[in-house]
This record gives sequence, structure tokens and C-alpha cells, in this order.
Amino acid sequence: MAKSDDDNDKDLEALQIGLVRFQLRAIENGDRHLVIFEGRDTAGKDGAIKRIIEHLSVRNTRVVALPKPDERERSEWYFQRYVPHLPAKGELVILNRSWYNRAGVERVMGFSSPDEQEAFLRDVNVFERMLIGSGLRIVKLWLDISRKEQAQRLEARKTDPLKALKISALDGVAQEKWDDYSKARDEMLVRTNCQEAPWTVIHTDRKPEARANIMRFLLKELAPKEVSRDIAPPDPKVVYPFELSALTDGRLEH
Repeated sequence: MAKSDDDNDKDLEALQIGLVRFQLRAIENGDRHLVIFEGRDTAGKDGAIKRIIEHLSVRNTRVVALPKPDERERSEWYFQRYVPHLPAKGELVILNRSWYNRAGVERVMGFSSPDEQEAFLRDVNVFERMLIGSGLRIVKLWLDISRKEQAQRLEARKTDPLKALKISALDGVAQEKWDDYSKARDEMLVRTNCQEAPWTVIHTDRKPEARANIMRFLLKELAPKEVSRDIAPPDPKVVYPFELSALTDGRLEH
């Protein structure tokens, strides 16, 4: 039986209170947290992030969505432009797309060379292990969406004036290059999933359900026990750790 709007609102409030309590403890302890949001176009990254940060501290929470690199940045070490945005003590940083652009959109659209893409896949686990070794906590989320649902959301962007700012030049090829994005995603997940910084997959065809389960997962993964113990675990049909079998058993959309 589906939950009522009142029940969904109560669940959301409880989860947001949990996130506030989590951040209070993180600030007190000087913890550093980095949450990476990746996924296909229209998979719901913006909406999920908005719910997560709605009641968090402006001073201790940052959402980073970098534009395409300029000429100088393209000449730098690839990870260099991200380093200034990493969290300090007591901070939560959310990357709305991240260095994994090089393994996704840059590969599919030809914005970087095959050699640059291969170097990224070779180096990223080393880079993340260095960050984790410094005491940083990293969570990597892949938001997955069905081809049919993506098509409907792309069409809605064209007709809803409130979604005009979501339209990008890449929208037009998201469906056309669906298979290319699938191949890029699969290789990225396989080669960059590691014990220290594993990928977690979120099914996002149902937005409210996906958002609530992302918050549940973050609380269970990052919050101390006294904060997370009363929070129900995420639905394993919506949230699950990436594993090789997901490539062939239908859990990841192709």
C-alpha cells in the first residue's frame, strides 16, 4: 500500500532531523565528509541534493557543481580544479557531478582523449585513497534511471517553464547516446569500485522514494549510532552496493 502524502512528509521531516543531528556531531568532532552524486541526465541529482541540504548549516555545507573547465584548467593536473573544494573540518561537501565526468560525459562526447580517459581510470582510486588516508570520508552515489523515464523527464523540461534552467545542450543526445552512456557507466563502475570508496546505486524512477532512501543511506553510512539507530535502513530494491552481477541481472538499466 502506497504511503499518503502526510506519511511521506513525516518521513522526510524525520530524515532531515536526522541529518541535522548528524551535522551537529560532525561539526563538534571536526569530521570531513564528501558525497559524490553521479548519474544519467534527469536522474534526480538536483532534487535529492536540495532535500538533503534544506535544513543544514549554510556555513558548513557546500554544493559544488563546476562548469566546464576553461583553457587554463584544461592544462592543469586533472584533479587540481577539484582540490580547493574539498571539505575542511566540520564540513560536508556534495559534488553534483565530479571528477567522474572524465569517465562519463567526456568519454561519450569526446571532450577528452582516450589517453586522458585511461589515465583517469588508472589514477582515480589512488587519488581517492589518498583523500581517505587523510581522514576524509567519501560516499559515491550512482543515480540510475530507466530509458523510458528519462525520455519523459526530458520532454517535461521542454514544456515546464520552471524547469527551463535545467535544460542543457547535452539533453538532446542523452537518449540518442543511451547505449554509449551505458558502456561508459559500466566500465567506470567496474574499474573505480574499490573497498575504500565503493559505489552505491540508487534507482530513481520514483523521485520521492529515491530521495528518502538516499537520506536513509547517508545516515546509516555516515552518522554515529546514536543518530542513525532509529532510522530505518534503505530499501534494498532502491539502494544497493554495486557489484559485477548488477551489469547482467537487470538491476542496472541498459
